[in-house]
Amino acid sequence: MDITTGEWQNPTSLSEHVYLTLKRKILKGDLPPGHRLIVLDIAKTFDVSQAPVREALERLKQEGLIVGKMNKGSAVSEITLKEIRDIYELRQLIEGHALRETMKALTPEDIAELERILDEMKRAVDENDAYRLVELDMQFHGTFYRRCGNMLLLDIWNGIKTKIMRFISVTNRDHVGDSIPDSHAELLDVIKSGDVDRAAEKLVRGLDFYRNYTG
Repeated sequence: MDITTGEWQNPTSLSEHVYLTLKRKILKGDLPPGHRLIVLDIAKTFDVSQAPVREALERLKQEGLIVGKMNKGSAVSEITLKEIRDIYELRQLIEGHALRETMKALTPEDIAELERILDEMKRAVDENDAYRLVELDMQFHGTFYRRCGNMLLLDIWNGIKTKIMRFISVTNRDHVGDSIPDSHAELLDVIKSGDVDRAAEKLVRGLDFYRNYTG
Protein backbone atom coordinates (compact mmCIF):
# COMPACT_ATOMS: atom_id res chain seq x y z
CA MET A 1 0.00 0.00 0.00
CA ASP A 2 1.16 3.52 -0.77
CA ILE A 3 1.29 5.22 2.62
CA THR A 4 0.88 8.64 0.99
CA THR A 5 -2.36 7.80 -0.83
CA GLY A 6 -3.73 4.77 1.03
CA GLU A 7 -4.07 2.96 -2.29
CA TRP A 8 -2.51 -0.30 -3.42
CA GLN A 9 0.16 0.10 -6.07
CA ASN A 10 0.57 -2.31 -8.95
CA PRO A 11 3.47 -4.82 -8.73
CA THR A 12 5.44 -3.04 -11.46
CA SER A 13 5.41 0.20 -9.49
CA LEU A 14 6.37 -1.63 -6.31
CA SER A 15 9.26 -3.37 -8.03
CA GLU A 16 10.41 -0.10 -9.58
CA HIS A 17 10.35 1.63 -6.20
CA VAL A 18 12.40 -1.12 -4.54
CA TYR A 19 14.83 -1.23 -7.46
CA LEU A 20 15.43 2.53 -7.56
CA THR A 21 15.80 2.81 -3.79
CA LEU A 22 18.31 -0.04 -3.55
CA LYS A 23 20.20 1.16 -6.61
CA ARG A 24 20.56 4.64 -5.15
CA LYS A 25 21.83 3.24 -1.84
CA ILE A 26 24.39 1.06 -3.64
CA LEU A 27 25.61 3.85 -5.90
CA LYS A 28 25.94 6.24 -2.95
CA GLY A 29 27.88 3.66 -0.96
CA ASP A 30 25.22 3.34 1.74
CA LEU A 31 25.13 -0.38 0.92
CA PRO A 32 28.84 -1.29 0.67
CA PRO A 33 30.41 -4.12 -1.34
CA GLY A 34 29.68 -7.46 0.29
CA HIS A 35 26.50 -6.27 1.99
CA ARG A 36 23.97 -9.10 1.94
CA LEU A 37 20.54 -8.51 0.47
CA ILE A 38 17.94 -10.81 2.00
CA VAL A 39 14.65 -10.93 0.11
CA LEU A 40 12.50 -11.40 3.20
CA ASP A 41 14.19 -8.55 5.08
CA ILE A 42 13.85 -6.19 2.12
CA ALA A 43 10.19 -7.13 1.68
CA LYS A 44 9.53 -6.29 5.34
CA THR A 45 11.38 -2.99 5.04
CA PHE A 46 9.30 -1.90 2.06
CA ASP A 47 6.11 -3.58 3.31
CA VAL A 48 5.69 -5.51 0.07
CA SER A 49 5.54 -9.14 -0.97
CA GLN A 50 8.68 -10.99 -2.03
CA ALA A 51 7.81 -10.98 -5.76
CA PRO A 52 8.60 -7.30 -6.49
CA VAL A 53 11.75 -7.59 -4.38
CA ARG A 54 12.98 -10.53 -6.47
CA GLU A 55 12.24 -8.58 -9.66
CA ALA A 56 14.19 -5.59 -8.34
CA LEU A 57 17.15 -7.74 -7.33
CA GLU A 58 17.23 -9.40 -10.73
CA ARG A 59 17.48 -5.98 -12.40
CA LEU A 60 20.31 -4.99 -10.07
CA LYS A 61 22.06 -8.27 -10.86
CA GLN A 62 21.78 -7.62 -14.60
CA GLU A 63 23.44 -4.24 -14.06
CA GLY A 64 26.28 -5.85 -12.15
CA LEU A 65 25.46 -4.06 -8.90
CA ILE A 66 24.79 -7.28 -7.02
CA VAL A 67 25.93 -10.88 -7.34
CA GLY A 68 24.32 -14.14 -6.30
CA LYS A 69 26.08 -16.20 -3.65
CA MET A 70 25.59 -19.94 -3.30
CA ASN A 71 23.13 -20.60 -0.46
CA LYS A 72 23.55 -17.01 0.75
CA GLY A 73 21.22 -15.02 -1.46
CA SER A 74 22.59 -11.86 -3.03
CA ALA A 75 25.26 -9.36 -2.05
CA VAL A 76 26.47 -5.99 -3.31
CA SER A 77 29.23 -6.58 -5.85
CA GLU A 78 32.82 -5.42 -5.53
CA ILE A 79 34.27 -2.70 -7.74
CA THR A 80 38.03 -2.58 -8.23
CA LEU A 81 40.36 0.23 -9.19
CA LYS A 82 41.58 -1.83 -12.14
CA GLU A 83 38.03 -2.16 -13.40
CA ILE A 84 37.56 1.61 -13.19
CA ARG A 85 40.91 2.27 -14.89
CA ASP A 86 39.92 -0.09 -17.71
CA ILE A 87 36.58 1.71 -18.09
CA TYR A 88 38.20 5.13 -18.30
CA GLU A 89 40.78 3.91 -20.79
CA LEU A 90 37.89 2.66 -22.91
CA ARG A 91 36.08 5.98 -22.58
CA GLN A 92 39.19 7.84 -23.69
CA LEU A 93 39.30 5.67 -26.80
CA ILE A 94 35.66 5.97 -27.83
CA GLU A 95 34.05 9.06 -26.28
CA GLY A 96 36.08 11.54 -28.30
CA HIS A 97 34.88 9.78 -31.46
CA ALA A 98 31.29 9.83 -30.19
CA LEU A 99 31.56 13.57 -29.57
CA ARG A 100 33.04 14.21 -33.02
CA GLU A 101 30.17 12.36 -34.69
CA THR A 102 27.62 14.05 -32.46
CA MET A 103 28.88 17.52 -33.37
CA LYS A 104 28.12 16.75 -37.02
CA ALA A 105 24.45 16.36 -36.18
CA LEU A 106 23.90 18.69 -33.20
CA THR A 107 20.70 20.71 -33.35
CA PRO A 108 19.70 23.83 -31.40
CA GLU A 109 17.47 21.53 -29.36
CA ASP A 110 20.49 19.38 -28.42
CA ILE A 111 22.41 22.45 -27.29
CA ALA A 112 19.42 23.61 -25.25
CA GLU A 113 19.25 20.20 -23.58
CA LEU A 114 22.94 20.31 -22.67
CA GLU A 115 22.46 23.82 -21.26
CA ARG A 116 19.50 22.58 -19.21
CA ILE A 117 21.60 19.75 -17.79
CA LEU A 118 24.35 22.23 -16.97
CA ASP A 119 21.89 24.47 -15.12
CA GLU A 120 20.68 21.45 -13.14
CA MET A 121 24.32 20.62 -12.29
CA LYS A 122 24.81 24.08 -10.82
CA ARG A 123 21.62 23.68 -8.81
CA ALA A 124 22.83 20.31 -7.50
CA VAL A 125 26.03 21.99 -6.32
CA ASP A 126 24.04 24.75 -4.61
CA GLU A 127 21.92 22.09 -2.89
CA ASN A 128 24.99 19.99 -2.00
CA ASP A 129 23.43 17.00 -3.79
CA ALA A 130 26.44 14.95 -4.89
CA TYR A 131 24.37 12.03 -6.15
CA ARG A 132 22.17 14.22 -8.35
CA LEU A 133 25.28 15.88 -9.75
CA VAL A 134 26.64 12.50 -10.85
CA GLU A 135 23.29 11.57 -12.44
CA LEU A 136 23.43 14.78 -14.46
CA ASP A 137 27.06 14.15 -15.39
CA MET A 138 25.96 10.83 -16.90
CA GLN A 139 23.12 12.55 -18.78
CA PHE A 140 25.52 15.13 -20.23
CA HIS A 141 28.04 12.58 -21.51
CA GLY A 142 25.29 10.15 -22.49
CA THR A 143 24.11 12.73 -25.03
CA PHE A 144 27.23 12.11 -27.11
CA TYR A 145 26.58 8.37 -27.24
CA ARG A 146 22.87 8.79 -28.00
CA ARG A 147 23.43 11.31 -30.79
CA CYS A 148 26.55 9.88 -32.45
CA GLY A 149 24.53 7.48 -34.59
CA ASN A 150 26.44 4.37 -33.49
CA MET A 151 24.26 1.93 -31.58
CA LEU A 152 27.23 -0.19 -30.54
CA LEU A 153 28.81 2.78 -28.77
CA LEU A 154 25.49 3.48 -27.07
CA ASP A 155 25.29 -0.14 -25.92
CA ILE A 156 28.81 0.15 -24.48
CA TRP A 157 27.85 3.34 -22.65
CA ASN A 158 24.72 1.76 -21.21
CA GLY A 159 26.84 -1.14 -20.02
CA ILE A 160 29.41 0.96 -18.16
CA LYS A 161 27.63 4.09 -16.92
CA THR A 162 26.28 2.47 -13.74
CA LYS A 163 29.79 1.46 -12.67
CA ILE A 164 31.04 4.95 -13.47
CA MET A 165 28.25 6.47 -11.36
CA ARG A 166 29.10 4.16 -8.49
CA PHE A 167 32.78 5.08 -8.60
CA ILE A 168 32.23 8.84 -8.82
CA SER A 169 29.44 8.84 -6.21
CA VAL A 170 31.58 7.03 -3.66
CA THR A 171 34.72 9.12 -4.27
CA ASN A 172 32.74 12.39 -4.16
CA ARG A 173 30.20 11.43 -1.50
CA ASP A 174 31.50 13.94 1.06
CA HIS A 175 32.23 16.76 -1.36
CA VAL A 176 30.30 18.63 -4.01
CA GLY A 177 32.39 21.27 -5.76
CA ASP A 178 32.06 23.63 -8.67
CA SER A 179 34.67 21.78 -10.74
CA ILE A 180 32.25 19.40 -12.48
CA PRO A 181 29.75 22.00 -13.77
CA ASP A 182 32.60 24.41 -14.52
CA SER A 183 34.47 21.87 -16.65
CA HIS A 184 31.26 20.92 -18.44
CA ALA A 185 30.46 24.59 -19.09
CA GLU A 186 33.90 25.03 -20.67
CA LEU A 187 33.37 21.94 -22.81
CA LEU A 188 29.93 23.13 -23.89
CA ASP A 189 31.37 26.49 -24.93
CA VAL A 190 33.89 24.70 -27.17
CA ILE A 191 31.15 22.49 -28.59
CA LYS A 192 29.05 25.55 -29.43
CA SER A 193 32.05 27.12 -31.16
CA GLY A 194 32.04 24.19 -33.60
CA ASP A 195 35.73 23.39 -33.06
CA VAL A 196 35.51 19.58 -33.24
CA ASP A 197 39.20 18.84 -32.63
CA ARG A 198 39.44 21.13 -29.63
CA ALA A 199 36.21 19.78 -28.14
CA ALA A 200 37.36 16.16 -28.45
CA GLU A 201 40.77 17.04 -26.98
CA LYS A 202 39.19 18.82 -24.01
CA LEU A 203 36.83 15.92 -23.40
CA VAL A 204 39.64 13.35 -23.35
CA ARG A 205 41.73 15.52 -21.02
CA GLY A 206 38.79 15.69 -18.63
CA LEU A 207 38.43 11.92 -18.64
CA ASP A 208 42.14 11.59 -17.94
CA PHE A 209 41.62 13.22 -14.54
CA TYR A 210 39.48 10.36 -13.30
CA ARG A 211 41.72 7.72 -14.87
CA ASN A 212 44.70 9.19 -13.02
CA TYR A 213 42.61 9.48 -9.85
CA THR A 214 42.53 5.67 -9.66
CA GLY A 215 46.32 5.55 -9.53
